[in-house]
Order: sequence, then structure tokens, then C-alpha cells
Amino acid sequence: MSWWGKLVGGTFGFMMGGPIGALLGAALGNYFDGGLDSISMDETLGIGATERVQYVFFTTTFAVMGYVAKSDGQVTRDEIALAEQVMQQMQLNAEQRKLAIRLFDEGKKDGFPVQEILAQFKQESHRRRNLVQMFLEIVIATALADGELNVREQDILESLASDLGWSTDDFQQLLSMVSGQAQFGEQQTAQEKLAVAYELLGIDASVNDQALKKAYRRLMNQHHPDKLVAKGLPEEMIDIATQKTQDIKSAYELIKSHRA
Repeated sequence: MSWWGKLVGGTFGFMMGGPIGALLGAALGNYFDGGLDSISMDETLGIGATERVQYVFFTTTFAVMGYVAKSDGQVTRDEIALAEQVMQQMQLNAEQRKLAIRLFDEGKKDGFPVQEILAQFKQESHRRRNLVQMFLEIVIATALADGELNVREQDILESLASDLGWSTDDFQQLLSMVSGQAQFGEQQTAQEKLAVAYELLGIDASVNDQALKKAYRRLMNQHHPDKLVAKGLPEEMIDIATQKTQDIKSAYELIKSHRA
């Protein structure tokens, strides 16, 4: 049974406490007829269990997307559109979509405990670095949705990454990659698209073919959909991971053809 099936079936251990449990409770409201107190504990789903991590990832992602969208003082139409795009890619049903929107709205509220949420997210992810990277890529894309990244947004993103164990250099490389991915499908000249392809792969145009292949293989491994789902990515997000691998492959092939 998926994390969502366990949620609606009342068999998931949501009473584990912590800020993420409180966040989900606030977003769910009176979703269950008997209220949250009727949800039974599932002792088998300890920290690191895949389905538990899937629920944590879903909850944290949409709430922090709302937090990042509001970080510059207002939520733009583009940022809302990106959140809706993520929901569409996930093919959420009506109830899942309603929960995602409520989580997004919780993240926009003043006093949202982002550091506490991230601390628990990091603990629950149990050293799944590729999974945490996918989370960061999604929230970075939220900040980039309106086509610009102001100082306030960049500072917040860098702080989020730092809280999750990313160095400043690692964050800058990730920011460059997500920016490249956001631009990769746009109408551009051949030279512009080639430059964006290098940016998407997180490498400089001066690297040799061996370094190019190494970067490509590393990124494909980091974003492999099946591996990410096994690590705790909600199955609903598999299309997002698949799109990322397709973009990585397209960028690599574009660079290779240019070098041939």
C-alpha cells in the first residue's frame, strides 16, 4: 500500500509528533471522520522506512514551496502556476491536490517553522542525499518560476540548503543546474541552448569528454526515477524525475553532437 493508501486507510503512524506531524495535521483538518486521534500507530514504520519518508517528502515539499514563494513578500502567478504544474505532473487525485494546496498555504503563513521542519525532514530522510537534492531542486525551481531570483530569495534558498547539509559551493552548482533546466526548453539560438546545456549538467564548456561523461552519469544516477522512489520519493513524483533524466540526456547529447 502506498503512503497515500496508508493515510486514507488510517494505518499510518502519523502520531509520531514533531513539526511535520503538526503541519500535516493542520493541513488535514477534519479530513477523517473521527479526527486525527483515530489514526493508529504503525510501529513498523520507523525513521527511514520508505512509505514514511514518502509522506514526509510530500508534506515538506509543498509546504516549503509555499514558504519560498512567499519569501519575497508576495506569491506571484508564476509561482502558483509552477506549484500547479508539479501537482499536474504528479497526477494527484482531487483529495491529494486539496492536501497539497493546504500544505502550500500553511507554508505561506507568518511564523512557518521552516528550520524545525527541515531538521525533521533531514532526520526522516535518513541520509538519502539524492532524495534531499530532488527536494531542493523543486523548491529552487519555485523561486525561479517568475524568471528572476532576488537577493532575499537566494539567501533563503542558500539557508535551506545549508540546513540540509549543502555547502555554499554545492548550492551554487545546484542553483546553476536548476536554472539551466528551467531555460532548456525555451526558444533560443543554437549557441544559447548549448550554453544552457552545460549549465544544466553543472559543468564548464572547457571540460574534456571524460569529465563530461562523468557528470552525465552522475546526474543520471542521482535522478533515476526507480532509485529515487526506492529511497522515498512519492510514486506520484516519478514523472518529475523522469522529465529531469530526459532533460539531462538531451543536454548531454546536444553537447556531444556539437563536439563531434
